Amino acid sequence: MKEMHVRLSKRDSEACAYVFESVREAGGRAYFVGGCVRDNLLGIASKDVDIEVYGIDPSRLENVLSRRFRTEMVGKSFGVWILKGYRIDVSMPRRERKMGVGHKGFEIESDPRLSPAEACARRDFTINAILFDPLNGEIIDPYGGRMDLSRGILRHTSERFSEDSLRVLRAMQFAARFNMNVAPETIGICSKIGFENLPPERVFEEWKKLILKGREISRGLNFLKDCGWVKYFPELAACIGCLQDPEWHPEGDVFVHTGYCMDAFARERIGDEREDLIVGLAVLCHDFGKPLTTSLGADGKIHSYGHDSMGAGPARSFLWRMTREKSLIEQVVPLVERHMAVLDLWRGNAGDSAIRRLANKVGRIDRLVRVDSADRNGRPPYEAEASPQGEWLSARARELSVRDSAPKPIVMGRHLIADGLAPGEKMGKILSAAYEAQLDGKFSDISGGMDFVHKMLEIDRQI
Repeated sequence: MKEMHVRLSKRDSEACAYVFESVREAGGRAYFVGGCVRDNLLGIASKDVDIEVYGIDPSRLENVLSRRFRTEMVGKSFGVWILKGYRIDVSMPRRERKMGVGHKGFEIESDPRLSPAEACARRDFTINAILFDPLNGEIIDPYGGRMDLSRGILRHTSERFSEDSLRVLRAMQFAARFNMNVAPETIGICSKIGFENLPPERVFEEWKKLILKGREISRGLNFLKDCGWVKYFPELAACIGCLQDPEWHPEGDVFVHTGYCMDAFARERIGDEREDLIVGLAVLCHDFGKPLTTSLGADGKIHSYGHDSMGAGPARSFLWRMTREKSLIEQVVPLVERHMAVLDLWRGNAGDSAIRRLANKVGRIDRLVRVDSADRNGRPPYEAEASPQGEWLSARARELSVRDSAPKPIVMGRHLIADGLAPGEKMGKILSAAYEAQLDGKFSDISGGMDFVHKMLEIDRQI
């Protein structure tokens, strides 16, 4: 474990130095706390910084901060000040009392008289309950967070962990992000916590962190299985025990395969959060159709014919419970529905028309190729390797200019209007037919497209 330090930009570092020195002059004491301490103990640069201030009342702290910063307070009882223009939050220790059901059912009151140990008791995990005073180098670690970090153990801080059910999903994504084993006692307490009608947007935020930040995503999924929370995601739970042909899938059932696929995806993230989220969700959901289609064939082998197309329904329901972002769902589901197309087109040495039509269905073939790669490389002990079908399809799609976008219609309404055709049902049918002909390669420019339209109109007149 490295000696504690916090790495900041020069501007943020100067701002923090002002806070620490000014709080000390005012008779209080400030500490770095939470994720920034954890990340720096792990050698990870923190994007955001949290400072917790003890020993002075809120009005005095606000006066200290307002001398230099523009601040925004997050609820008077919360005792949190956002320093505008900086990636720094300043807060006071606070008491929390569970008053109602759900993630928000708390009464919160700041209390500068709390000790660090008392304040840390409300935090979720020991690794997030470490304080650091940069003025004298003191580390306060009342719950053994540094030892848990060094051993790779994710452990709840206190019995108060169970007051907030969202923490179960935080355990899911933390285990994956930091490659940690969840302590048996923490798994036990999580197994007794109910879902409590968590807000879908908060649930989705934890899944997004799992997908975008998880290094070994299978750890998070396995934790959900171990604590029983996978039952709240029935499409994923159905994958447990769904057998696969061991010749193609020696790694185990569909749930195990999904975990390995997500690990393969994590190794190949490209750093574009939107693209990674779309592809990651598609990989997560890609075999949701197998529990609906798997059977033992007359040949004595396990088959899942049509599982790709049958996966669209459960993928949609899984996503719809967490997000109402239709555009995201409509970009993920076609990747699930056609994830076998990469292999099928390669085996059949498909022509240009089939590739254009696939691009039109999935929007971006490069996304589908990434899903195929994760699927192919989620089958240990088979070694991870480049996908020949993916490389073939990528090259073909690039030649046809449809690798990262669907084919754009060449003939458009404005062309037909300029040619004297009035808007209406007839125009819609002509545009649709022209686009189908374009996908089939019957023309590649506007001149050829209008020739096709004129021939259509001539045939129509003859009829």
